Amino acid sequence: MAKKSKSANGATKSKQRRVRVEWSKGHLAELKKHCKSKTPVDTIAKTMGRTAGALRQKAYALGIPLGHRR
Repeated sequence: MAKKSKSANGATKSKQRRVRVEWSKGHLAELKKHCKSKTPVDTIAKTMGRTAGALRQKAYALGIPLGHRR
């Protein structure tokens, strides 16, 4: 059973929403570099601090392959 985390005053903490971060030229270059080297999506998500879904959507919009390839 999962425990709920409590703050100092005893109230349970709710999950915070992510704040939208704009895609800069540097972020796009990093995404393209990872796509070219076929880095797994979960690894890219951790290094870039974005969700896997956000990365997939941006790669699709740019027309570059990302993710599962067999």
